[in-house]
Amino acid sequence: MSLLQRLRSRPSLTPPSSVRTVLFVPPGVEPEEVTEDMILPGSNIALGPYAGHAQIKEVEFVKSSSRPKDCPKDDWPEFAILGRSNVGKSSLINALVRKKEVALTSKKPGKTQLINHFLVNKSWYIVDLPGYGFANASESARMDWSSFTKGYFLNRETLVAVLLLIDASVPPQKIDLDCANWLGRNNIPMTFVFTKCDKMKASKGKRPDENIRKFQELIRENYRQHPPWIMTSSVTGLGRDELLLHMSQLRNYWDN
Repeated sequence: MSLLQRLRSRPSLTPPSSVRTVLFVPPGVEPEEVTEDMILPGSNIALGPYAGHAQIKEVEFVKSSSRPKDCPKDDWPEFAILGRSNVGKSSLINALVRKKEVALTSKKPGKTQLINHFLVNKSWYIVDLPGYGFANASESARMDWSSFTKGYFLNRETLVAVLLLIDASVPPQKIDLDCANWLGRNNIPMTFVFTKCDKMKASKGKRPDENIRKFQELIRENYRQHPPWIMTSSVTGLGRDELLLHMSQLRNYWDN
């Protein structure tokens, strides 16, 4: 049974109505053609004819680069993982490939300092980027990060999409909204990946679905069409298979 068949045969993970937003309709599908069973659970993403081949069979670390021009030049499509320091970038990568310590995780923010390429199935890349908003970094270090990371986004022709990770266990953060708006202004495709959807921080008093809803309300102020989004948890595995299917349809369309 394929991954798509398994997802459609299991109980739905449909998000509460409070976080429903405009659907992301992929290439090859007209909006009026979308039916309920085409929508990925826990997301606003509809599946189209390009979805498939989502299983990860092998992954290998290729290289770390300090400059965009030093990144691999083999033209494989790639997805960049971006987010605030300690939002769960490395944990998400490890969850996607189902291997521990493929990407180095740490409780100390600012661990990733380079552009790290991981080759998946010898045909596409997951790219782990430095986290932004590391409070203890010097101003010059933050500017260096901003310079080479933005250079990667603006000049990387093999970039299929940015997976912008947003911590759903806390209220919307200005730095995340600023990052999303910068990507939008520069027409860089992105998907919001809400992490830690299994958590609630009592001190903040908000559930993940409430934080997601508020984030989407703020994003709609600057976007005519809402980007795709999906709920995930690296602890419980929520959203893993769904995210891989979404990535597969973007990747297969890019290949064609």
